[in-house]
Parts: sequence; structure tokens; C-alpha cells
Amino acid sequence: MAQTNDRLDRVVLEARRNAEKREAGYRAQALKLFPWVCGRCAREFTHANLQLLEVHHKNGNHDDNPPDGSNWELLCTYCHEHEHSKLKDMAGRVDTAGAPAAATFNPFADLKARLAEKK
Repeated sequence: MAQTNDRLDRVVLEARRNAEKREAGYRAQALKLFPWVCGRCAREFTHANLQLLEVHHKNGNHDDNPPDGSNWELLCTYCHEHEHSKLKDMAGRVDTAGAPAAATFNPFADLKARLAEKK
């Protein structure tokens, strides 16, 4: 059992390292190719906040990294998250179990009665 866990740990570690290398490669390349501006909201970035600028794969395939950058666009963290949530919504995989319940409190429900009391 210990051998199986060790082997699985090695496979997972290698997969993570490969993904990090791949990401570092296309991110660095995209930052050289494109201006440091969000493709959606047009927010500009500098070295101070560059970590908030992310590479979005237009076709959703993170392994499709052409050297000309035709499958990439730079998006700020917020627009990137919004882009992925739109895709999730279109696929009908919205997690409503974790969503907060709709508000039921109405602060003006008895406003008419309170105003009538004051008269």
C-alpha cells in the first residue's frame, strides 16, 4: 500500500511541476507579446501589480499554446474569473447549493403603518 501511495505522490508531483513549467513558459511569452492591459476592462498594469494579470486561453485548452499567442488574451484576475464563470453558467453547471439564499427581509414592509402612527 505504501508503494502505491509513493508512486501516486510522485506522479502527482511530476504533473504539477510540468503544469507550472508550461504555465510559466506561456505566461512569460504572453507578457512579452501583449501590452499589460486587461483585454476586457482595459485596466493597465505595472510591475507592482502584474501578478493580477492572467493569461486566458480563448479556446479553453491550456495545452494549446501557439508561439504567436493567438489562443491567449491577458485578463485581470476579476475579468478572468468572470470569463470562466460565464462558461460554467453556459454549460449549466452552476453550483446553487453553495449560493446564499435570497434575501427575504424587507426593511420597508411596515413603513406605511409606522408613518400612520406618527400622525
